[in-house]
Amino acid sequence: MRTEEGSGRLAAIAARIDRLIAAIGRTVMWLCLFLVLIQFCVVLMRYAFAAGSIRLSESILYAHAALFLLAAAWTLQQDGHVRVDVFYSKVSARTKALVDLLGALLFLLPFMAVIIFFALPYVARSWSVLERSRETSGLPFVYLLKTLVPLFALLMGLQGISQVIRAARMLRAAPRSSALAGDPAGRGDAAS
Repeated sequence: MRTEEGSGRLAAIAARIDRLIAAIGRTVMWLCLFLVLIQFCVVLMRYAFAAGSIRLSESILYAHAALFLLAAAWTLQQDGHVRVDVFYSKVSARTKALVDLLGALLFLLPFMAVIIFFALPYVARSWSVLERSRETSGLPFVYLLKTLVPLFALLMGLQGISQVIRAARMLRAAPRSSALAGDPAGRGDAAS
């Protein structure tokens, strides 16, 4: 009974993480529209009025970085990252869960921990001097831009934890005899 309660709590944690990551992803996707509009303004100013704006150009860089760094975890959640899918699509749901579990535990989570470890002093130095653009008329928020790096790692780590929970639940629940993902009866190759 306690195992079911613990499993239910872990599933609730994974669901909360998934909701948070999806909310952040859906919010930052609006930066795509911002990017297009600002880029259009920069091009229009340059070619129609022979004028430029370092602030507008830097805002494109900031929006691009925020979009990709903050939406990466949502992309992972939606299984949108590039995957070398030679074998993965043909294996059982249980094997996929095992691959996801091991991938998150051995690669994703340790790599995100390393990013956080190295990024925090880098970001702290930037915050300590409230780092600004090197350009005189540039944006004064370089420290916020650099903060996106550990935030990216944190969000990816959270999504990795959710992935681990879901994969572990699948491994506990999936019948061991099912060899094919498309075999709802769990007969594997024996029925062929």
